[in-house]
Amino acid sequence: MALTYPSTPEHGSYDVVIIGGAIMGSSTAWFLANNPDFDGKILVVERDPSYEFTSTARTNSCIRQQFSTELNVRISQFGAEFYQNLRSYMGGDTRVPETKIQNYGYMYLADTEAFANVLRANQKVQRDAGAETRLMNAEEIAAAYPFYNVDDILLGSINTKDEGYFDGGGMFDWFRRSAREKGVEYVGNEVVAITKATDGRRVESITLKSGEVISCGTLVNASGPRAAVTAEMAGLSVPVEPRKRFTWIFTAEQPLDQDLPLTIDPSGVHMRQDGPKSYLAGCPADPDPAAAFEDFNMDHNRWESHVWPIIATRIPQFEAIKVVTEWAGHYAYNTLDQNAILGPHPEVENFIFQNGFSGHGLQQSPAMGRGTAEWIAYGAYKSLDLKPFHYERVISGEAFVETAVI
Repeated sequence: MALTYPSTPEHGSYDVVIIGGAIMGSSTAWFLANNPDFDGKILVVERDPSYEFTSTARTNSCIRQQFSTELNVRISQFGAEFYQNLRSYMGGDTRVPETKIQNYGYMYLADTEAFANVLRANQKVQRDAGAETRLMNAEEIAAAYPFYNVDDILLGSINTKDEGYFDGGGMFDWFRRSAREKGVEYVGNEVVAITKATDGRRVESITLKSGEVISCGTLVNASGPRAAVTAEMAGLSVPVEPRKRFTWIFTAEQPLDQDLPLTIDPSGVHMRQDGPKSYLAGCPADPDPAAAFEDFNMDHNRWESHVWPIIATRIPQFEAIKVVTEWAGHYAYNTLDQNAILGPHPEVENFIFQNGFSGHGLQQSPAMGRGTAEWIAYGAYKSLDLKPFHYERVISGEAFVETAVI
C-alpha cells in the first residue's frame, strides 16, 4: 500500500478537506470526484501514506449481511454489489480486475436459548431485507459441516450469498488510484489544528504539521481510531477509541476437505478459510480497554491459553495447527453503540463525521462513502437514508443498537 505523496498542498483553499486517506476517506473522495453535480477541489490529508498501521491495512477483509438492523444489512448489500461490479463502477477500466466474493458465508453458533433467539430475530430482519440467511439445528450443521463439534450447539445461522471474504485492499487501492486520477489531491501530512469562525458555527481552516494553513468549505473527519483527536481540535467530542483486535494465520496438520465459513464461536473467537490450506482466527483483547494509538503488540498468551483451545474444541481436526503469521490491528470502536457516526455536527455545520465503524468499515465503505458524498453535494441522502447514524444520537445518548457485532 506504500505510496509517495507530496507533503505540501498545491492550493491554499479547498472545497472539501478529508482528514484520513484510508478506505473511508478515499471512498468519499472517489464518490465526490465521480458526482456530476460536484466540481469542487478535494484535498485528502493522510498522516501515514504507508498505511501500515491503519485499520484498513490490518483488517480481516470480510463482508456479511447478517446484521440485526435493516439499514446495516442494506449497507452491506450495496457493498457486495459495488465490489462484485467494481470494474463497471470504475467506468469499465480494464485495469480494474474482475472481482468476486468468496461466498463461504458466516456461521454464527448459539449455545444458549437466549442467543438462539437473537439469531432467529436477526434472521427475520435479514430475510425481510432480501438476504438468504438460513437457520440450522445441530444435526443440520453436522450434516453440512461434519468437521464441527456441535455437542453444545442449539442453533446456527449462515448466509452464503454475498457473504464471506473479499479483497478489500484491492478495492481500497482502486478508490484511491481512481480518485487521484480524477483530480483528488492527496498529501502526506498531519492536521495539527482546526480553526473555526468567530461565531463557532463553521470550520474555516486547518493547519498542517508543516505549517501551511489551508482554508476549507467542508471538513470530513475520516480519521479512523484517531477520530476523537480530530474532533477535539474543533472543540468537539466523539465516543470513538482504538480497541486492539488480534489475528492469526495458521495451517493444520489435517486440513479440512471443504471451505471453513467465517465461524463465530459462542466464546467470541472467530475463524475462517484464508487460503487453500490455511486459516485465519481472531479475537479481541481481554480485558478490552482503549489502546494507545501506537500499541500494536501481540498478546502471545491469548493464543496459547484461549484461542487455540477453543479452535481445537470446536474443530477437532485443528488439534495440531501451526501459526504462520500474526498481527494486531485497531477497531475504531464506538463506545456508545458500535455503529457508525455520520453527518454534520448540529452546531459546527460543515464538520462532517465519518467515524466509529467498530470493525465494519471495510465492507461498509462503498455505502458510507457514497452517502457522505451525497450529503456534501446535496445536503441530503439520495440513496440509502443514513440519518439514523447522525451525530445527534451522541448528544442525546440514544444508542442505535446493533447486536451482531464481532
